[in-house]
Amino acid sequence: MLTFIARRLFQSLFVMLAVSLLAFTLFRFVGDPVAQMVGQETSIEDRERIREELGLNDPVHEQFFRFSKNLVTANFGYSYRTRQPIGEMILSRLPATLELGFFSLIISLLVGIPAGVYTAIKTGFLSTTLLITTLVGISIPTFVIGIALIYVFGVQLNVLPVFGRGETVQLGWWKTNYLTVDGWRSLILPAVTLGIYQLTLTMRLVRSEMQDVIKTDYIKFAMARGINYRSVYLHHAFRNTLVPVITIVGLQFGGIIAFSIVTESVFQWPGMGLLFLDSIRYVDIPVMSVYLVLIAFIFVLINLLVDILYFVIDPRVRDRRQGA
Repeated sequence: MLTFIARRLFQSLFVMLAVSLLAFTLFRFVGDPVAQMVGQETSIEDRERIREELGLNDPVHEQFFRFSKNLVTANFGYSYRTRQPIGEMILSRLPATLELGFFSLIISLLVGIPAGVYTAIKTGFLSTTLLITTLVGISIPTFVIGIALIYVFGVQLNVLPVFGRGETVQLGWWKTNYLTVDGWRSLILPAVTLGIYQLTLTMRLVRSEMQDVIKTDYIKFAMARGINYRSVYLHHAFRNTLVPVITIVGLQFGGIIAFSIVTESVFQWPGMGLLFLDSIRYVDIPVMSVYLVLIAFIFVLINLLVDILYFVIDPRVRDRRQGA
């Protein structure tokens, strides 16, 4: 177990190093940050002085070393645009994104897993309708779904807020939507928008895995012995279906956090995705770089936790590791 975790941590370090290098080099070519920070009347001498203060005239390898050192020490530097510490900016936006992502994941699991099981063991009009609906959910872009929900529930019915977080409660540095009615109402539309795509993936994955498990010999043998169908499906087939689903669900949460940019933009949800879009608009290179590295770190961390959980719950994985 410890050897397995150590190997995964070693691999994760190389992944983070590669992402850091990519983030550092990628955003060197998105524009001149000094031009975005000053006005047209600023002299060339002042521009050069600012570039010197920011370290933009240093050799590239020195800039990357400084960038990597700051990431390791959690010293993310300052925003070129607002002059605020990037760590504080991210911490102020992180609760909004995590709460939105968590609620979206819960929606996708509560709907997707039962729907996947039902379509796997039942045939008929309802199953066909659910499968067609999932195709629509996968095919339609997220921003179109968001705009449609805004039009229906915000404009026509006028029953739900269509932008912002609504009323929140401050718990230390964490600002939450979960403790107010208005916060929950503001959370519904963006969470549904973000969760629909994940819901369709969850449903189709559970359906596919469930159908494969049902075809195995031990399920056929259990049915031949006269065991109740519900017991066979829920206690035997469903348990084995969840093993690969756990991996996908973990990665889905990372995907929700990473790809919430569009949803946050449509609903003006004040999360990290909206912060990233603002940093692109104003060529705020430090914020863009730190955001990319942070998202990669979340993916790596979730993937590591999923691998460990997979190792714990699936004896076949442990046997393969021990045999190797």
